[in-house]
Amino acid sequence: MIGSLKGTILDKQAPGLLLECHGVGYEVETPMSTFLELPPVGSEVGLLTHLVVREDNHTLYGFTTAAEKQLFRSLLKVSGVGAKMALAVLSAMSAADFQRCIEYEDSATLTKIPGVGKKTAERLIIEMRDRLSVLSSPSTAAGGKVTVPAGARQEASDALIALGYRPAEVNKLIGTLDTNGKSAEEIIRSALKQVAG
Repeated sequence: MIGSLKGTILDKQAPGLLLECHGVGYEVETPMSTFLELPPVGSEVGLLTHLVVREDNHTLYGFTTAAEKQLFRSLLKVSGVGAKMALAVLSAMSAADFQRCIEYEDSATLTKIPGVGKKTAERLIIEMRDRLSVLSSPSTAAGGKVTVPAGARQEASDALIALGYRPAEVNKLIGTLDTNGKSAEEIIRSALKQVAG
């Protein structure tokens, strides 16, 4: 099993990339959350990976954080959820946002994800409840990027969602901010300034 890769980006075509590691080029598929954080072609990057082996295909999936990789693996264990749907979930929302949807049984938000209908959303809620502990701890990206403390980020995300922003929009707003060590209030203020500016 290939658990991680570090190398030079030779090509990027959403949602994947070609990563050269010691003369070998690996084709890696990523969720959009990871793809949008990738540096330009020619840069070095480290990714956590998961290899899916099928009879007719071997596909390598890459992630910037351990939380994304764990969520991807957990989603694959849900009946009727394949790698394509797992990528769609991770592209639509962060691991923390997904966890909140499960905790609050928010099937309406889950059905906004492409390919997720009402029955699938309900199945996700039922089957993922027991696996939430895996996703609950904040983690550090493969490249050493420090994530914001879960409490402050979660509080800020909840507040922005209450203001009417969609989870994907909230993730995009907060994801572009320097949130290290900031309180929830400071994160919300910065996110709203970004919208206004």
